[in-house]
Amino acid sequence: MAFVLDKHDTVGADLVNHCVNDITVLGARPLFFLDYIGCEKLERRMFQELLRGISRACRSAGCALLGGETAQLPGMYRPGEYDLAGCIVGVVERDKIIDGKKIRPGDVILGVELNGLHTNGYSLAREILFGKMHLKVSSRVPGSTMIVGKELLRVHKNYQPLLARIPSNVIKGLAHITGGGLIDNLPRILPPNCDAVVEAKSWKVPRIFQILQRNGNIDLREMYQVFNMGIGMVAIVAEQNARRAMSMLQAKRIGRIERGSRKTVLKL
Repeated sequence: MAFVLDKHDTVGADLVNHCVNDITVLGARPLFFLDYIGCEKLERRMFQELLRGISRACRSAGCALLGGETAQLPGMYRPGEYDLAGCIVGVVERDKIIDGKKIRPGDVILGVELNGLHTNGYSLAREILFGKMHLKVSSRVPGSTMIVGKELLRVHKNYQPLLARIPSNVIKGLAHITGGGLIDNLPRILPPNCDAVVEAKSWKVPRIFQILQRNGNIDLREMYQVFNMGIGMVAIVAEQNARRAMSMLQAKRIGRIERGSRKTVLKL
């Protein structure tokens, strides 16, 4: 999408924020970030836009951009295209690591809402929007005010400032909802004897996902295994802490932990 729109100042921020969220779920605070840009030939304006997005996101996350690697590889990339990757290092005190081991049946599942794809599900979204619906990046999605290109380039949200409000001993488990959706990401933090029971009607699914599901004729369960469906971060807390955590995280109560075998049970 960045190539099609020739807009490169958001994908760098996407990369940083995704990395920050991935270590935040462990209770870690980001220290520094390094980037890698591979391309056929370095184009100054494109490079500056990429770095602008990366540096802006690093400042927002409070981590240093130490540097990185830029590889010009003629013959490996098509002109005007690039590959972007990143590495993040953070720190957390050993006794404050959030690993899900304290999760128990009866705990509450909270979901922090978002409005967009974040950085996953783009292959399927492109196939539906451009292949089946024959839209262009400048098209308005039928029945909505959304412009396709702007919708797909929404910046991945950084949840660290929000989660930093909560005392570390309140949160038992965190899951960054990326590839695999709620179905595949929640089991990673569950003890072997627990299931995550998610009530899919407990939050409003953003319109973009409704459009993709309807026009792509995708099974609803598959939607929850490919896309985030409007939940970007999940926190698991004890029942007595649920109301307080909901207020501090601006989150919805989307389910509960039950005795089971480390899987997500989706109630549609």
